[in-house]
Amino acid sequence: MNKFIIVTDSCSDLDRELRETYNIEYMQMHYSYDDKDFPANLDWDEKAFREFYGLMRDGVRIKTTQVVSDDYEKAFESYLRQGYGVLSISCSSALSGSYRGSLVAKDNLKKKYPDAEIVCVDSRNACLGLGLICITAAKLRAEGKTLAETAAYIEAHKQEVNQFGAVDNLVYLKRAGRVSATSAVFGGLLQVKPIIISDVNGQNVAVEKVKGRRNSMARIAELFCQTYRPHPYQQVFVVHGDCMEDAEELKRLVGEGLADKNVDVRICGIGPIIGATTGPGMLGVYGYGKEVTYDGEKQK
Repeated sequence: MNKFIIVTDSCSDLDRELRETYNIEYMQMHYSYDDKDFPANLDWDEKAFREFYGLMRDGVRIKTTQVVSDDYEKAFESYLRQGYGVLSISCSSALSGSYRGSLVAKDNLKKKYPDAEIVCVDSRNACLGLGLICITAAKLRAEGKTLAETAAYIEAHKQEVNQFGAVDNLVYLKRAGRVSATSAVFGGLLQVKPIIISDVNGQNVAVEKVKGRRNSMARIAELFCQTYRPHPYQQVFVVHGDCMEDAEELKRLVGEGLADKNVDVRICGIGPIIGATTGPGMLGVYGYGKEVTYDGEKQK
């Protein structure tokens, strides 16, 4: 069956141009602050983008929520009634419960529509790592691959998506419960920038520490270029949390490191769900590369 919908979630950070180009749907998560709730819309303009990160710089604490199974079920059923199969590609289950919600929806709908074709994939990625997997699925669909063939391919290759990033201020990870208060304080005083990857379990883990912003940017580019591999669906994304000048510099560094590879490097903003954890100043780069085997749990 080649007639199928690709649906992801707000963690993909796929902007409108990318979603429309590749015909990808997404489920909106939510974020909240000051007892007000907002949909995590990926179509926000530059003004809204800057306002969101401005709130965080001003000390506003932002909370996020996952996509619940009822919302998945309603969306999936609407696609099924239109005659489509559903390929749901979710944020890493190590970071969000949305994947589990999609499975509950699938199980419920299979009782009602036993012949329905619904496949749920745990991407083991987030941000444009998840987005890249969705784009790959869309390209496979455009080539005429079936839902089953597409799902099998991305399952087989999702661990080849590489992420290297660094936050500018550890206080945001501390607020999200990702680092201790002591680490955040001393890290800030010493200008320590942990280099963060997505490990084999889809968990974000620090693999080394670099002192200073410029050094962290250089190291991110160096590590990414070292692990880069040619891939039939390669696309490289530099992502940022309202720090465009630094994103342009990181793009330049990556471009220099891959000068002989003729690679397209695109800059994208980090949306509200990922941004609520990483904060303003976050920088990262995503693309296909060497298979990820690092297991953060085994390094503890």
